[in-house]
Amino acid sequence: MVNILIIDDEKAIRKTLSEILSFEGYKIDEAADGEEGLKKFSEKSFDVVLCDIKMPKIDGIEFLEKAKDINSDIPIIMISGHGNIDTAVAAIGHGAVDFIEKPFEAEKLLHLVSRATETER
Repeated sequence: MVNILIIDDEKAIRKTLSEILSFEGYKIDEAADGEEGLKKFSEKSFDVVLCDIKMPKIDGIEFLEKAKDINSDIPIIMISGHGNIDTAVAAIGHGAVDFIEKPFEAEKLLHLVSRATETER
């Protein structure tokens, strides 16, 4: 079973992502901010991480940098409600495998997660 960590400070977004991915058979763990996400990432094994960019404590880019130091093999997909091409390029430049903007389409999300897990295998 594919394990996914969802990191977003918006509870409604975490819930929506979790429902979509759980329905497709993925095992989900959640974190409310980058600090909690980093702790979970360093303690458990995940196949994919979905991480918001704008968050309190540790933002998504800082999480991405620290997570890549812990395990650079785990694909991380960045999420942003304030996305633009510069944000996407910065995220990819720091090691994200992809980028999705809020509000996201379920099909696009599932495609990105599927592609990330297949790349990992």
